[in-house]
Amino acid sequence: MENISVSRFKVIKNIAILFGVAMFFSCKGDLETIQAITKVDESPIETGFGVEMIYSTHANIQLIMKAPRMDRYAGNKNYLEMPEGISVVFYDSLMNVTSTLTANYAINYLNDDLFEARNDVVVVNEANEKLNTEQLIWDQKKGMIFSEKFVKITTEDEVLFGDGMESDERFTNWEIKYPRGTFSVETGSQGTRERPAGIQEPFPLQ
Repeated sequence: MENISVSRFKVIKNIAILFGVAMFFSCKGDLETIQAITKVDESPIETGFGVEMIYSTHANIQLIMKAPRMDRYAGNKNYLEMPEGISVVFYDSLMNVTSTLTANYAINYLNDDLFEARNDVVVVNEANEKLNTEQLIWDQKKGMIFSEKFVKITTEDEVLFGDGMESDERFTNWEIKYPRGTFSVETGSQGTRERPAGIQEPFPLQ
């Protein structure tokens, strides 16, 4: 059984239930569908501040997502918008952190099963490899993430640049679609040195 709990949540609109259980992180990974979706509704039907959502399967926590603000829009284009950013932490069955995702903006297209993160998107995995890009699509049904934008991936030994990437949703098996080049990282070298930032905890709730 899947379960989502919501805590520390202030509802602006007088609506009893803010989110349904099955609303979180369902994505097809169809970039054309993402681009075709437009905001039909001018105002959100609900707004929450200091949102924390826990997504679990069979009593095991899979991830925790936090957002300073979350708006819900209804109508034909039913979606959730996180205009002030998100922070997501992924866990294994032993509650060890396996990866994190942060972004300055995110939107979850509920009817279309698409989740998109934009603007300074950063993903860090348990191997301390870091992805930087400006747009990332998450397809939970396929268990993958991808981007068509410029990407930078920093590992322990090198920094790789390119256009577009694909990976499993834990960012463990990744591939840059169109590599541009690499920069070798030498331990103790002088001058510019790129290193992974490491797994970080989510920003605190406001």
